[in-house]
Amino acid sequence: MNELQLKVLELLKEDARRDAELIATMLDHPVAEVKEAIAAMEQDHIIVKYATVVNWSKVDDEKVTALIEVQITPERGRGFEGIAERIYLYPEVKSVYLMSGAYDLLVEVEGKTLKEVASFVSNKLSPIDAVLSTKTFFILKKYKQDGIIFEENEGDHRLMVSP
Repeated sequence: MNELQLKVLELLKEDARRDAELIATMLDHPVAEVKEAIAAMEQDHIIVKYATVVNWSKVDDEKVTALIEVQITPERGRGFEGIAERIYLYPEVKSVYLMSGAYDLLVEVEGKTLKEVASFVSNKLSPIDAVLSTKTFFILKKYKQDGIIFEENEGDHRLMVSP
């Protein structure tokens, strides 16, 4: 990966709506080189998707998100890969991470209700033979995601008093 590609990635990460012309201007590079860098990164699956960060608390579409710590027994010859794949294929699962520490996988699950998420854990996740234990944490409020602060602090509007 070259320096131009890294700079382009940083700018797209900040705002995926930036087009090649704007990025070329910001980086003082020819538009053709920027377009070529973006196309190459898409082809190599470095850029996998352009996504929007949504503050769901401002939308009437209620969702419940949970983070689930999962302890598992690795499979012989495949380690954690097979179990992780089995878990991430469920449509409710938004993310799966291999972790160091007290648990092996961190699974992000989204559902319409607490009951729906609980049902996923008890009926789909926990029965997997390799799963030793789960610990579920429901997200109550998101303050910041992907570097974006959802609710700006209004600050202190009191008047200054001097003696």
